[in-house]
This record gives sequence, structure tokens and C-alpha cells, in this order.
Amino acid sequence: MTQREFERLLKVRKLLKSKKPEFLRTLWWKFPKFKNNPKWKRPKGIDNPIRLKLKGRPPMVDVGYRSPAAVRGLHPTGLEPVIVYNAKDLDKLDPAKHIVYIASSVGLRKRMEIVKEAKSKGFRVANA
Repeated sequence: MTQREFERLLKVRKLLKSKKPEFLRTLWWKFPKFKNNPKWKRPKGIDNPIRLKLKGRPPMVDVGYRSPAAVRGLHPTGLEPVIVYNAKDLDKLDPAKHIVYIASSVGLRKRMEIVKEAKSKGFRVANA
């Protein structure tokens, strides 16, 4: 795939994501137990209006909302995100292909060490 085609797919993904609705479970607004956890659960009831895709109801998850396979899971810059736990992990990566996320379990001293090493090798750190 050419660089131009890759950039076009990134733009397509951005456009699709801007139109994609937020998928929340059936009747999340009605029951307090769902308000704490409104993430999508597929409706399975025989007469469920969301499952039947009736007009005026929230949309249902569908394959048509998916982004192109070539750019799925990539950072908006087009780089592949990688979680790094220590400075040695950077040796296995390529700055032209990867963007670095420092693991949340890493403390401040080691985090500063990783950021310094990543900047010297030319990596972009997403959560520095």
C-alpha cells in the first residue's frame, strides 16, 4: 500500500468515527444499575425495538461502522501504538513505525528515564 493510499484511509477512518454514534445499552437511561455501566450489550429480547432497528430508537452496533482494516487500531498519526515498560523495550522498536505509550504502572523516576531515552532515539511519546 502506498503512503498516499494509507493517508486516504486515515482520513476515511476519521470521517467514519466522526459520524459513528455512541453505542449504549438498551434502556441505560431508565435503570440506575445501567447508569454506572452503560456500555453496549446486545439486545436479545424477542420484541426489543433496538434489536428490530425500529425508527426513533438508538442505533445498533453493525459491521458498517467499522474502520478500514489497514488502519484499524493505529494512532491518529498513523503510527502503531506500543506500551513500554522500560528503556530496553525501545531497542526493539522503530521510530518511523511506532508511537510509545509508557505503561501506567511505571513510576516517575523510570518514566523520566524512558522519556529521555525515547526523545534521544526519535520516538514520539503519547502520554509523557
